[in-house]
Amino acid sequence: MRTVTGRTDRVIVVGAGLSGLSAALHLTGAGRTVTVLERADHPGGRVGVYRGPDYEIDSGATVLTVPGLIDEALAAVGTDSASRGLRIHRLAPAYQARFADESVISVFSDPDEMAAEVARACGADEVARYRRLRAWLARIYGAAYGEFMDTNFDSPLDMVTIGRKRAALLELVRAGAFGRLGPRVGRILRDERLARLFTFQALYAGMAPAQALGVYGSIPHMDTCLGVYFPEGGMRAVTAALAGAFTDAGGRLELGVEVTGIDYRDGRAHRVRTAAGTYDCDAVVLTADLGSLPRFGIPRRRPLRAAPSAVVAHGTIPAEIAARWPVQAHHTIEFGRAWERTFTEIAARRGRGRTMSDPSLLLTRPALSDPGLFIERDTRHEPFSLLAPCPNLVAAPLDWPRVGPAYLRELLGVLKQRGYHGIAEHFTVDHLDTPRTWADQGMIAGTPFSAAHLFRQTGPFRTRNLPRSAENVVLAGCGTTPGVGVPTTLLSGKLAAQRITGRTGPDAGPFPAERAHRTGSASAATGIAG
Repeated sequence: MRTVTGRTDRVIVVGAGLSGLSAALHLTGAGRTVTVLERADHPGGRVGVYRGPDYEIDSGATVLTVPGLIDEALAAVGTDSASRGLRIHRLAPAYQARFADESVISVFSDPDEMAAEVARACGADEVARYRRLRAWLARIYGAAYGEFMDTNFDSPLDMVTIGRKRAALLELVRAGAFGRLGPRVGRILRDERLARLFTFQALYAGMAPAQALGVYGSIPHMDTCLGVYFPEGGMRAVTAALAGAFTDAGGRLELGVEVTGIDYRDGRAHRVRTAAGTYDCDAVVLTADLGSLPRFGIPRRRPLRAAPSAVVAHGTIPAEIAARWPVQAHHTIEFGRAWERTFTEIAARRGRGRTMSDPSLLLTRPALSDPGLFIERDTRHEPFSLLAPCPNLVAAPLDWPRVGPAYLRELLGVLKQRGYHGIAEHFTVDHLDTPRTWADQGMIAGTPFSAAHLFRQTGPFRTRNLPRSAENVVLAGCGTTPGVGVPTTLLSGKLAAQRITGRTGPDAGPFPAERAHRTGSASAATGIAG
């Protein structure tokens, strides 16, 4: 594994999202002096928070999988979730999915519970096929995790020149991981509704299920087999716990500080510039989006195809109104009738995209799992988020400041027609995010999902985390390896830290014993399944 050469004692991490905090913890645990610079007034990045008049709501990801990676990051500085007061619970069901015929299927990670649900919703004959699919997804995940996700690549040739990677590659080939996910799942399952539940996750990777590689079966495996979780207090509790562990271990976190550039000398970053001053450094972990890299002196060497984007409305709804909706779940996937057409619309090539003509939507009601999130006003309210996938700004350069409010009214009208009575009249929207929101934050093509996971943008072909243009700058975040998602972003921070420390595997932590003693806690990671 190639690493940063020369001194690496003082490290600046740009960005306090999941990848930045993960990198900071692993670096601190390895004895580096670390400063994290974050432009917002709170940590989190894409897992941040919006503040309403009398409540807070997660501004980004709400689906948490593989929570053991949180403990792995915390273990780097000798602590764990319990010690940080972070309480994470498995959701059962992980989702409820409602279809155009008004049928509902719940998704359980427990195989027997899910088998019973499949029998109820799809018939007894589909149960054996479900179990066969589950075994295939587990096989893909088992082969892909250690050598394709939780690993640094120096070259695509690593896949054939390094023995353990070559063995994993052969297992993936034998499993059919380089065929197409959607068709493979469709050959196993006969119920089209069930097939959707095990393939829609390809959208996380920026691909239509019909086009996504089978290796991305790892994502529905994490979702539907390893389980979906939720931390008490919201996803923002995760980043707060990571940030607190970092500062308690001696790290320095500076909020409200926007990095404006990096100064180089002889090909090495030696100073980070902000509006308020400068920070000297021996190395930099840069978590800026791919669209922002050039302004930090990191050129983009090839054109990238961006993933689809999303319109997300955050606000509150009276609890008595929401209690009458047709589905009562933390996460509801409200599927439209059109499925293939939806991906044709939102994942189109340049200039050909359009908003969904028959929307499939994600509704999030976290107070159903965490009653402490209910808002006590004259009448009880609950935080509510609505997510609609949409084309990015390259696929459809829409005037979102003008189009966004009208499109939201259209989506609420669709939900009202589908039985979500009162939503159009009573959903108070405090934040509306559109592709323009993401573009204004420097995200490529106005999408929070970064570069799509095409084959040429996957694994060792993805933007490398050790760019050639700077000897001591390492990238982290969803735009680099291993890719998009909460678990993969946590991994990207760890992999970035390894590029600086050269330490991998169990020997990389926890941090030195004398520092662990000062913080009063030492523990090992709890494993990837949580």
